[in-house]
Amino acid sequence: MKPAALLCLCLSAACAKDIVIHAGRLIDGTGAPPRTQVSILIKDDKITGIQQGFVSPAGAEIIDLSRDTVLPGLIDVHKHMASVPRRARNSSAPIERGARTDLDTVLSASIVARQILEEGFTTVRSVGAPDGIDLALKHAVDAGTIPGPRMWVSLEPLSPAGGHGDPTNTLDPNVPFDPVRLARSVVTGPVEVTLAVREHHKRGADLIKIMPSGGVLSTGDNPHLQLMSNEEIKAAVDAAHALGMKVAAHAQGKLAIDNSIRLGVDSIEHGTYADDASLALFKQYGTYLVPTIVVAMATFERAQAGETSPDTAAKVREAVQYKDKMVAAAYKAGVKIAFGTDVGPGTYLKEFGLLAKDGMSPMDVIRAATYSAADLIGVPGEIGSVQEGRYADLVATSGDPLTNITELERVQFVMKGGVVYKREGKRVPQ
Repeated sequence: MKPAALLCLCLSAACAKDIVIHAGRLIDGTGAPPRTQVSILIKDDKITGIQQGFVSPAGAEIIDLSRDTVLPGLIDVHKHMASVPRRARNSSAPIERGARTDLDTVLSASIVARQILEEGFTTVRSVGAPDGIDLALKHAVDAGTIPGPRMWVSLEPLSPAGGHGDPTNTLDPNVPFDPVRLARSVVTGPVEVTLAVREHHKRGADLIKIMPSGGVLSTGDNPHLQLMSNEEIKAAVDAAHALGMKVAAHAQGKLAIDNSIRLGVDSIEHGTYADDASLALFKQYGTYLVPTIVVAMATFERAQAGETSPDTAAKVREAVQYKDKMVAAAYKAGVKIAFGTDVGPGTYLKEFGLLAKDGMSPMDVIRAATYSAADLIGVPGEIGSVQEGRYADLVATSGDPLTNITELERVQFVMKGGVVYKREGKRVPQ
């Protein structure tokens, strides 16, 4: 056959990179009712159509998920991709001792990135990592060097001196600290904030993370207090938005939550002490809440086991008394919620059940981890739903997550950009 004829055949029929998924049940991420017995048509890395019934175009690869539930690839909008356990893969091995270099961290993070992908998360937003580690990891994934989720990264979070995010907290003040690294993290005054945002953008950040309140897990700061000034918060928002970047605000206490919302941040991370007036502000400004319930639960368990400092344990015990009530009230009030966890592989999957326990319907939990998360990132036309023109990021469960949300803890099939990474619960070699 002549080359021209081969080209015509390729254009008129399915080619080698054409894939059709037969989905027994499809939850498309938009909140629409599930559909049964549909075909998802894929060309290279994009979805080209969804047809009722099971179709099998000539030459297409058919992936049979006719007994499964297919959903968009899951999205976690609160990850720290450089926060990897200081423990070998063998859980019985001792915790690593001694200094860990950035090279050690990024190599460990590459393993974590694959685990997160295989657990069904085809996209993550990394909201804080030092020294460009998350950016290096993103570049390696994008280049196909290592498998991992799509990544939107913030680089170092911007913190006031002594605040949640100051890397010199608890260190001996007489020991010199890298001034460049410190300048990337600690900011004082609107001018320094603006400069830091622009530097982050120049280095390749996709979004900006700020620390307007104290934290629960950090030492020496109070989560109830607002530690960044309103002028500093506004400078971060103005500079980031001028560059087309969104702003995620770590805010535990009410004052920092309310002021950050009024000043235009795009999401409040944690939001533990938000009250009814705060929730009204969320609604008024359209700000997203990223609850991160599971990190509070995990840290509470560590505190109960005596694995945290007394200061941290006291803060955790107080915070967990508010978290569930806040999330339930936010959902009831109609606040926009996006799925985020703040913890690593395995444990973070419990967030699905925790959101449901706090009153969210299974469909709304799914939407929080798909379409809403994509909307917060700013790319709902690319990821977060199973629709024509979106990336072919798909997962499947053997059961129905609408009747048992914990099915999402046991994803059996993972595709990212038309490439299958997990099938029938097992890793697919690349």
